Amino acid sequence: MIIDAKDTILGRLGTYAAKQLLLGNKVDVINCEECVISGRKFATLNEYIRRLHRKAPTKGPFFYRRPDMFVKRTIRGMLPFKRARGRDAFKNIKCHIGIPENLHNEKALILENANFSKLHAADYFKVKDVCKAVGWK
Repeated sequence: MIIDAKDTILGRLGTYAAKQLLLGNKVDVINCEECVISGRKFATLNEYIRRLHRKAPTKGPFFYRRPDMFVKRTIRGMLPFKRARGRDAFKNIKCHIGIPENLHNEKALILENANFSKLHAADYFKVKDVCKAVGWK
């Protein structure tokens, strides 16, 4: 199953992908950098930056800066990862920046009920903005 994350709310994408993984399906998420996070941009970016700088650099916790790993970690948070069932399900997900060559001709699923047009407020921003704020190229 291939899911296109462009203009999709990250939390709703994560819950759908986690449910499919627990059912035993393999999931590929494309266009991870175009995924949308709802909330006020300035406050949310400051929260991610504060989390990044509250630790010792060599001891963790470690936060991902690449959009594909950022989305993958979000989906992992929606799985029972500390149990065997969740760990096995997590092995079946792949997240990609853009559209890779081997998936270019495949049909991608667009989640209609998770589109950012469902948001009532205009406060949203993309995952690539968060990743650039915390140090991604």
